[in-house]
Amino acid sequence: MVEFVCVGRVGDLAPGEMKAVKAGRRIVGIANVEGEWYAFDDTCTHEEASLTEGELYDYTVECPLHGAMFDVRTGAVESFPATVPLPVFDIRIVDGEIHVATEPRD
Repeated sequence: MVEFVCVGRVGDLAPGEMKAVKAGRRIVGIANVEGEWYAFDDTCTHEEASLTEGELYDYTVECPLHGAMFDVRTGAVESFPATVPLPVFDIRIVDGEIHVATEPRD
């Protein structure tokens, strides 16, 4: 069974914002896109860089190091130099708290 951990409250991030959180043994980026919540591995698959230190454009996160872009909903690569998709995590809101799975989706 998938384990979820509380990583904050919905009021912590305004729409268009993201931040890195610890979910189990992983650092996961969470993003609020127009009130919808998404969770993704915070490390770019191209090089070691924190994606939450980059920019969020609608559903796309841009790596601050070389500009690789990923869809936060699916992890799909949207721009080179990355070629490997980003792991994404299930996320749910429970009584105003943000809960993230400790392992990525298959």
